[in-house]
Amino acid sequence: METLNFKSIHIGKIIKERIGDSDVNLQKVCSHFGYSVNEIKEIYKMESIDTKELLRWSKLLRYDFFRFYSQHLILYSPPEKIVADHVKKGQDLLKFRKNIYTIEVIEFILDLIKTETKTKMQIMEEYKIPKTTLYKWISKYSK
Repeated sequence: METLNFKSIHIGKIIKERIGDSDVNLQKVCSHFGYSVNEIKEIYKMESIDTKELLRWSKLLRYDFFRFYSQHLILYSPPEKIVADHVKKGQDLLKFRKNIYTIEVIEFILDLIKTETKTKMQIMEEYKIPKTTLYKWISKYSK
């Protein structure tokens, strides 16, 4: 799969790409869902789909499509300071940020550095990744 932008997820494109990468043919997909080829092609154009249907896609293609949304939450959830400010003000704001970095997140971050989309300093500030963690990733995963 090509490098994904976890900020804007287009699940239809991801499904189309996964079908292309798998050994599942379009006719099997059509019979599994009871859709025509044109209906499947319309799904490819959809930015989002119902979670129940996404679960069916995940099972058919043996791939966790929900991971893209989990990665989005890890990368783009509110920083600690914003959460603390909301708590002080008595506002209800769920804290989604977790200190869990999957290989997909690490690859995404390293790709930002490699393509010079963001500097190391920008990544540390925007994603709240500690300097030592970022440099460990660079030394461990950069080729």
